[in-house]
Amino acid sequence: MITHIRGKLVEKNPTFAIIECNGIGYFLHISLHTYSKIPDSEAIRLYTYLSIKEDAHTLFGFSGKIEREIFKLLISVSGVGTSIARTMLSSMTPEQIQHAIASEDVATIQSVKGIGAKTAQRVIIDLRDKIVKPYQLSEDSVASGNTIKEEALSALEVLGFSRKQVEKLVQKIIQETPDITLEDIIKNALKIL
Repeated sequence: MITHIRGKLVEKNPTFAIIECNGIGYFLHISLHTYSKIPDSEAIRLYTYLSIKEDAHTLFGFSGKIEREIFKLLISVSGVGTSIARTMLSSMTPEQIQHAIASEDVATIQSVKGIGAKTAQRVIIDLRDKIVKPYQLSEDSVASGNTIKEEALSALEVLGFSRKQVEKLVQKIIQETPDITLEDIIKNALKIL
């Protein structure tokens, strides 16, 4: 397998990058996460994954090894193909995906376009043990992420908002700023509501 490609960046687009290496141009499918990490300098290196199917050989590029490993784990789940895995990595950072799986946050995973409730649950069931132990995610850090979300939702409910109305908003705020305090989550939510 091709593990990485180092060369001259010829073209960069939110869905692909073309890297020239020794006179050969490689077309790599990338996520928005990788797109945001690719420097505008000429010399770059992307980690790769080669998907071989009956009708196509597709090369995927990643800014880091962890993103590539998360991609490989995602495509190992029945019902999750390379396009859905790439969409997940475009919607969330690898760390957010790890945390959503480890904390069994079905709503966050289901918020990705193309993933329904059953697929989100399957991702969690199949990958939770593969995510928690190898990436040293402690049960306490996973639980604290859920606790702050629950506390924010409870506080907003007390203020008169329905849980259904604020759940996605609170999740989005936590995803954008993972180290945010409870107070700031509530303040940010109230500004938007």
